[in-house]
Amino acid sequence: MTAMERRRQRVVAAVFHAIGGWAACDRIMGMEITWYGGTCVRLRGRDAVVVADAYQSVVGPTGRGITGDIATYSHPDDAPLARAKGRRTRSGGTILPSSLESTFTVDGPGEYEVRDVLLTGVRTYRDDVKGKERGRGTAFVVELDGMHTIHLGDVGDLLGQDELGDIGPVDIACVPVGGALSATKTAALIAQLDPKLVIAMPVCMDDADCAEAVGKFFHEMGGDPTAQPKLSVSISTLPQETTTVLLESRGKV
Repeated sequence: MTAMERRRQRVVAAVFHAIGGWAACDRIMGMEITWYGGTCVRLRGRDAVVVADAYQSVVGPTGRGITGDIATYSHPDDAPLARAKGRRTRSGGTILPSSLESTFTVDGPGEYEVRDVLLTGVRTYRDDVKGKERGRGTAFVVELDGMHTIHLGDVGDLLGQDELGDIGPVDIACVPVGGALSATKTAALIAQLDPKLVIAMPVCMDDADCAEAVGKFFHEMGGDPTAQPKLSVSISTLPQETTTVLLESRGKV
């Protein structure tokens, strides 16, 4: 058995099941992770649903049915729709899709508790010059279903010791691929966090560029870049070694 085959076998046996197929016979109900394109991810847990970066430019003005109890935004919408209307985030930088207008929304650093879900927002930068070129961002750590998931948004630099201290231990990391960070620096960022499971979020605009970026990233990280529709994972099914997963986009406009 090759090293790649062993890794694939370990992923199937120990990490997650794709929703549908043989998932129906799996009795362990875990947190469901769905990627909607860009940095938009939904975490559906037992106690709450958390939606990250549901920009109208990604999920449309109505949100295409995406709902949640909590919505986090790591940075203002880079490509707001013309004549967009609706409720804005607390900072005013993003207009929410209509399906999330009644959702508790956070878009900056701080500690929050909603529906027994703990969230920690940590300051990040979207470039390697302290935000002077692309602005600042916020990474959110979500404590849901007994796991710590960090959504890094469109982060553009490695984390400092203060940020790592605020973040704490991480089980799952949602990481941008093809953005400001090279594949090598993205791998270094993941090494800083040492998560068990990595969700790759391709953020490049061009499909060819994304394919190249994903290829380089998985070359750095190892694993199989075949996209899954969505995942379900629980604390008992987290892998022993860092494992990287690519999801199919479910909501690009």
